[in-house]
Amino acid sequence: MTPVPAPLHNDVAHGPDGGSAYWLTCDDGVRIRAAVWGVDAAKKGTVLLFPGRTEYIEKYGHAAGEFAARGYACLVVDWRGQGLADRLLDDRALGHVGSFKHYQLDVAAVLALVEELALPKPLSLLAHSMGGCIGLRALIEGLPVTSAVFTGPMWGIAAPIPKRTMGWVASTLAHNFGLGHVITPGTVPETYVLANPFDDNMLTTDPRMFDYMKDQVTTYPDLAIGGPSLTWLNEALRECRALRAHPTPDVPTRTYVGTNERIVDVPNIHDRMSRWPNGELIVIEGGEHEITMECEATRARVFDEACALYAAHAG
Repeated sequence: MTPVPAPLHNDVAHGPDGGSAYWLTCDDGVRIRAAVWGVDAAKKGTVLLFPGRTEYIEKYGHAAGEFAARGYACLVVDWRGQGLADRLLDDRALGHVGSFKHYQLDVAAVLALVEELALPKPLSLLAHSMGGCIGLRALIEGLPVTSAVFTGPMWGIAAPIPKRTMGWVASTLAHNFGLGHVITPGTVPETYVLANPFDDNMLTTDPRMFDYMKDQVTTYPDLAIGGPSLTWLNEALRECRALRAHPTPDVPTRTYVGTNERIVDVPNIHDRMSRWPNGELIVIEGGEHEITMECEATRARVFDEACALYAAHAG
């Protein structure tokens, strides 16, 4: 099947020259978007980049450039319900998914594109935040990568126990009574970088990277989403709980988390990595949630170490 071209806003992504995007139709009929950068110069393989909630392909143009400079192609996906992929509710501002299992249909479509484009092998994984949750599930189900890197993985959601309990109760009731499309209390329809100033933001300590993200959603508002629906919250809580019960996959792995991480649950990251054979946890002093969008020195370190892991397990 010939891949269908899709828009790629490289004017705000600042990815390597020659990038291209494609529409992918999943087995349930949902249309998502994927983009590939750096294929012509790739000699070492392809990195599958799984973004987090609210994110979109263009946000990782800089990451694709880092990988291209180190000899890797990079494939980034717009998950269903965000970016330019099909939105699942009439309200485009609301982040929503019917079931976390459906994200694995997106993964399957991405793997089909890898074969259709004959992308360089081996495949490696970089998974961030919600993408870390999707990526861990995909590894458990046999994702064909030789090694994996996680940054701020969502293996739990950061919240005090009373608030987490309320989240469970409210999202379960809403889901059961047909109110799952309602925005999660305490969140807003506006995307994070537009709703919050740089000072004390929870994403990055680098003002240039914060402006990079802000410029993207200001220039192309259709890329943005705001807070999650109560169904998304309920599904996320259920999936994180289910994953905790699974044995750790036998895949060489490195996970990064900042000491100022305030979005995902850090104890769950430490617990998982403490029982991950061939796994290493690296704590970034002063780092916020977006480790690959921290200061230049941190970014260089993470991409160097990620590519060293990929090369060491290239087979």
